[in-house]
Amino acid sequence: MQIQTTPGPWPKNPAVYEINTRIWLAELSKRTGKMLSLDQVPDEELERIAQQGFHGVWLMGVWTTGTEAIAIARTQTDLQEEYQRALPDVAPEDIIGSPYAITTYRVSPLLGGPPALVNLRQRLAKHGLRLILDFVCNHTSRDHKLVYEHPEVFVSGTPADLEREPRNYFKTSTGVILAHGRDPYFPGWSDTAQINYAQRPGREAMKGKLEYIASQCDGVRCDMAMLILPEILERVWDGRLGPEPNRASFWKEAIADTLALNPNFLFLAESYWGLEWKLQQEGFHFTYDKTLYDRLREHDFRNVRQHLHADKVFQEHCARFIENHDEPRAATAFGAARSRSAAVATFFCPGFKLLHEGQLQGWRVKIPVQLGRRPQEKEDVEIALFYDKILPVLSDPIFQDGTFSICDVNSSGWGDASNDSLLAYLWEPPASRATRCTAFLVAVNLGDNRAFGRVPIPARVLGDCKQLVFNDRYDGKRYEREAEELKWPGLYVALEGHSPHLFEISGK
Repeated sequence: MQIQTTPGPWPKNPAVYEINTRIWLAELSKRTGKMLSLDQVPDEELERIAQQGFHGVWLMGVWTTGTEAIAIARTQTDLQEEYQRALPDVAPEDIIGSPYAITTYRVSPLLGGPPALVNLRQRLAKHGLRLILDFVCNHTSRDHKLVYEHPEVFVSGTPADLEREPRNYFKTSTGVILAHGRDPYFPGWSDTAQINYAQRPGREAMKGKLEYIASQCDGVRCDMAMLILPEILERVWDGRLGPEPNRASFWKEAIADTLALNPNFLFLAESYWGLEWKLQQEGFHFTYDKTLYDRLREHDFRNVRQHLHADKVFQEHCARFIENHDEPRAATAFGAARSRSAAVATFFCPGFKLLHEGQLQGWRVKIPVQLGRRPQEKEDVEIALFYDKILPVLSDPIFQDGTFSICDVNSSGWGDASNDSLLAYLWEPPASRATRCTAFLVAVNLGDNRAFGRVPIPARVLGDCKQLVFNDRYDGKRYEREAEELKWPGLYVALEGHSPHLFEISGK
């Protein structure tokens, strides 16, 4: 299949907006008073996303969910408790099944089907927005057509397996016992069937699915991408992968084939367990950076800095976030103030910047993916104003073509250790681009209390200037400092808890 392309290459450090497609469309329909399909999304909605500085949208959950996944979602006991916490007045019709138990990689008829997506993608492109869709590589739904017609695509089991591990295996209506999709640390997902990548039928089937998806979008977010690495498959399914299992990398082959058809296509891996570098070597452009997220959430300042000192190439291929549909809402996980400092620390790093629908408004309720409705939430005005300030700054070209480094933040004086909670980044523009900006300094206080520090400015930034001017793009204040002081002891920084400086630096 020939892959159709639209807006051209992705920027080096793209900002992408994740949307829960099924809920989003339902809410837009309610707002307009008529049932909308994807091709009828109001143009002002797309324009709003583009004006916020995003380079693409990830439409989470566009594929078709079958009847078995919906039935399981409506009856599984632990899920009902989760639904009640998120949506106290939940009704059966609100439970529409997991978008990660896919029956067919065709846009759901409830969203308008494939033609509606084609139309929406064209309209997104007119606004400079690229489209990311899901590829659920590890499994299909248990009522996928392949389950009945080609069970050899899946990991199979025996009656003994089913009796011993009923949460990890199931019997199809044709009497075949197959494994549920799973990871090594939890029981199987009861609405799924596990693909066997160690044998040709499974690999070829999923290569075909990937090629079809790639013809409809500009990038894929690969769900739990590390699960199909050969070493992980063998660890989870040892002895059940068939004779002479193929230990070659699926990702290396599939990514190379896709990029041969469309060199501008983007691969994003949901990844954990320290396998991010491995997946980058397999060909992924970006891999989830759960380490930075966890260390910020744990208030582990020292290890935040240590992580950001990692190899430059690794850093440039990390996908940064402070929430997504799998994680708690940032305003809940961090608290409102800490979510703001975590956002500065996260999104002013190099790499992929993933922001989640509702994050910019400070929403607090994490919605289970099986639901088609969410509660109405009030906007957190302080969080909304915060993003109104930082998103235009993130659109500055320096954060695409500049050079990133993490700065030392020294004590402001004897006996003061408050600098431990301060984090500072320096972005320098390329010599090839004429600019009035000498550099950009980002400083943020990750702690709860006021902190003080000194940030030495490198001689290459100072150049021949006697003074540098620091224009804070966050609060609008302007400072002039002598070059000698900036060399040593460095720029004096005093920040209230969870507050940032976003300094555009110019010479004088």
